[in-house]
Amino acid sequence: MQSVVTVKPGNAPNHSSDSGTLRVWLIPALCALLAIVTAALYSPVARHPFVDYDDSVYVSENAHVQSGLSVETVRWALTTSAASNWHPLTWLSHALDCQFFGLNAGAHHLTSVAIHICNVLLLFLLLSRVTRAVGRSVMVAALFALHPLNVESVAWIAERKNVLCTFFFFLALAAYGWYLLRPSWKRYLAIGVFFAMGLASKPMVITLPFVLLLLDYWPLCRFQGSGPPSRVFPLEQKPWAGLVWEKLPLLVLSAASAAITVAVQNAGHAIEPLGDLPLLSRLQNAVYSYAMYLAKTFWPVNLAAFYPHPLNSLTLAQVALSLVILLVATVLVWKYRATRGYAFVGWLWFLGTLVPVIGVLQVGAQGMADRYAYLPIIGLLVGVVWGLADFVQAKALDSRVATAIAITVPVALSAVTYRQIAYWRSSQELWTHALQVTRNNFIANDNMGFLLLDQGRPEAMNYFYAAAAIWPRDFVSRGEIAASLQDQGKLQEAIQEYQNALQDGPDPASAAHYYGNMGVIFREVGNDQLAKQSFRAALDTDEPAVQALIQQLSQWVASQPAAANYWRLGLLLEGANRPAEAKSAYQRAIEIDPHFVAASKALQVLEAPQR
Repeated sequence: MQSVVTVKPGNAPNHSSDSGTLRVWLIPALCALLAIVTAALYSPVARHPFVDYDDSVYVSENAHVQSGLSVETVRWALTTSAASNWHPLTWLSHALDCQFFGLNAGAHHLTSVAIHICNVLLLFLLLSRVTRAVGRSVMVAALFALHPLNVESVAWIAERKNVLCTFFFFLALAAYGWYLLRPSWKRYLAIGVFFAMGLASKPMVITLPFVLLLLDYWPLCRFQGSGPPSRVFPLEQKPWAGLVWEKLPLLVLSAASAAITVAVQNAGHAIEPLGDLPLLSRLQNAVYSYAMYLAKTFWPVNLAAFYPHPLNSLTLAQVALSLVILLVATVLVWKYRATRGYAFVGWLWFLGTLVPVIGVLQVGAQGMADRYAYLPIIGLLVGVVWGLADFVQAKALDSRVATAIAITVPVALSAVTYRQIAYWRSSQELWTHALQVTRNNFIANDNMGFLLLDQGRPEAMNYFYAAAAIWPRDFVSRGEIAASLQDQGKLQEAIQEYQNALQDGPDPASAAHYYGNMGVIFREVGNDQLAKQSFRAALDTDEPAVQALIQQLSQWVASQPAAANYWRLGLLLEGANRPAEAKSAYQRAIEIDPHFVAASKALQVLEAPQR
C-alpha cells in the first residue's frame, strides 16, 4: 500500500524521487501477475455451461449469432432490437465466438474472462501512467479484478456486453490522454471512435464525457484555479467552460445513444415491466440502491443473479438512512476536494456512472444488479486505496501494516469471489442461491419453474404459483399457469389466466403465444368466432413467434405422440393458415386413435368445400 506519490495541496500528483528507481521490468511483471491471478481465479468457468438466464437469447438459441461472422450477421446486428437493446458489437463478439468455438460454452466464458483481464490491465496502466503511483494503481486494479460484485459481469455469457463496453471505455480514456499530450482532430477522433464502439457494446458507458471532466479535475489537474498543474502529467489548464466545450462532440454521441436506447427498449417493452411505478417509488429505490451498492462494495455478501424491485415495500427509515449516508459522503468529499481530489473524483465517478441504471427510468424488473457496479466500483476503489495510502503515510505507520492490508483484502475477496463463481456452474444452483439470499423474488421462482418444467418435474408449478402470488401482474407465471390448466382440461380457467396474462403487458412474443393457445381452446369448446379472433390477434402481434410456437409444439408432440396432442397441433396450424400441415396432424391423430371424434370432425370441416 505504500505509495510513491504524495498528494500536495491543490490536488497535483507529484512524482517523488523514489519513482526514478523503478526498474523497467516492474510494470510488465505486475501486469503478468494481475493477469495470472485473475485467470486462475476465473478458470472454473471453462467448465460452466450456458445458463437459462438470457444465454439462449444471446447465443445458445440465437440462429443469427450461431451462423458466425458474415455480411448477413453484420446487417442483422446493426438493425436488430433483439433483447431490447441496440448493441451490435456485442452481437458480433458472440458471433465471432461461435465462428471459432461453436456452442462450446466454456470457450465463450473464457473470452469474457480474457476481456476482463484486459480491463484490469488497462485500469492499472492508465492509473499508473497519470499518477506514477504504481503501488496504489496495482492495488486498485487487483481489487477490481478480484471483487465478487464483478462475477456476474464476467461469469455470465449474456453479460459479455458489460466487460466489452468497459474495454472500449478504457481505450477511450487512453485516447483522451494521447490527445491531451498533443491535441489534434485525428487524436480526438480516436476518442470518439472508441466511445462509439463502447456505446455499440452497451450504452452503460454513456457517462464518458462526465468521467473525462472528473479526470480533468484529478489527476490531470486541468481546471484553471483549482491548483497547480500535475507534475507527472503536465497539461495546459483551462476554465471549466472550455473543458465542457471540449467534450461537446462526445456529449452529442451520448445524446444519440440515449435516444436510440429509449426507443429500442420501448419497442421491446423493457421499460417499466412492473407497471406504472410512481416517480417517488423509483426515486426511493434509487437512493436505497446507491447505499446497497456502497454496502456490497465493502461487504459483498448475499449476492444474487437477480434482486427483485422493492416496489413500495421500502420503509421511510431505510430510505432516510440511505439518503443520510449519501449526503454525508458527498459533503465530506466536497469539503476536502482541494487536498483529497481522488476522493472527490472517485465518489462522483461512483454516483455518476450509476445514473443510467439506477432505476429512475425503470428498465427490467430488478431493483439493482451486481453487473451495474462493474464500472462504478472503480471510483470507490480509487478513493479508498488512495485514502488508506495517505493515512499510512501521514501516521508514519509500519510498512508491515500496509503490506498486511495489501495481502489480506485481495485474498479475502478472492475467497468470496471463488464461491460466487461456483453459483454460475448450473442454472439450478444459480436460482436456488438467489431464492436463498433474497425475498419475494418472482423472477427466480419463474426461472426455477422453467428449469424443473424442462426436467418434467411436477413441482415446477409450485414456483409459478409462488411467483404469481408475489407479483400478481407477472405475465410469465400467469401464462405458465394457464398452460398447465389447459393441459388439465380446465379450459375456462385457462382462458381466464391467459386473459390475465395479456392484461399484464407481456412482450409481443409472449402475447402471440397466449393468443394462439386461446385460439386452440376456443376451437376445442366450439367457439369458432373467438378462435378466429384469437388466431388473428396472434399473427398480428408477432407472426414469427406463432411459427416458433408451432415448431415447439411439433417437437413436443413428436416426443409425446397422442391423438389429442396431434389434434391440438392441427388446430394451431389451421389457425395459423397452414391447412395442409393441419390436415396431416389431424390424420396422424386419427391413425393413433381411429375413434377420436374431435380429430375426425376437424378434418371433415377442413376438407369441406369453402362457400
